[in-house]
Amino acid sequence: MNYIFLVAGKGTRMQPLTQNYPKTLFKLNSSTTVLDQMTKMIRANDPEARIVAVTGFMHEAIEEHIHGVEFVSNPFYAVTNSLASLWFARDYLDDASIIINGDVLVSENMMKEVVASVPTRPEVLLDSSIKCDGDYDVEVIDDRVVVMSKGLKSYYGEFVGITKIDKHSIGLLKSEIDIMIHNEQYDQWYEDALIQMVFERDFALYYQDVCDYDWTEIDDVNDLLHARKIFKNSISH
Repeated sequence: MNYIFLVAGKGTRMQPLTQNYPKTLFKLNSSTTVLDQMTKMIRANDPEARIVAVTGFMHEAIEEHIHGVEFVSNPFYAVTNSLASLWFARDYLDDASIIINGDVLVSENMMKEVVASVPTRPEVLLDSSIKCDGDYDVEVIDDRVVVMSKGLKSYYGEFVGITKIDKHSIGLLKSEIDIMIHNEQYDQWYEDALIQMVFERDFALYYQDVCDYDWTEIDDVNDLLHARKIFKNSISH
């Protein structure tokens, strides 16, 4: 199974902390970074995992620090968005894949029980306990996702930053990304490709609620402190 980390962005919302430091290299202790911990947990639960990181901003620092990972570069990271980053990793969209934003940290039990399990259908992970002030949110009807956006006034839960795509559906996503790139939609999120498939092709996109697990996407200093608590709890067990 493929695990694709999207780590090309500049993390502008956390500047000046991220001025010369990519978020994925934030330290959880004296030696372990966010990406270290995520890849370590993946290896523990899926020894045959193929782990890929799409880099851009300060790619040399990431590539020097992280080992056992294949790297793909998005040289246009400053003027594109995650759709373009995933397009540069299109050669890896050939099997069941887990797409993970590079600033996400999950607990060990969430990795074991949710993230590292082989997907049998396309689904996004969401947290239904977050009903306001979500960063990127998901609305659902029954068991299916109907829209994902930053602009929703009401929604079922916040997107966790992790998407799981089964082997059959990954080819459909790859084709949609190709279409959008050739239509010069470089500045879109890859999630927009999924929602375009939902709207235009009646694509069945499902969700998994992880409200009972501990996780964070690091968008501010409070999130970084939360990440360190998650890590501390993991190593204390």
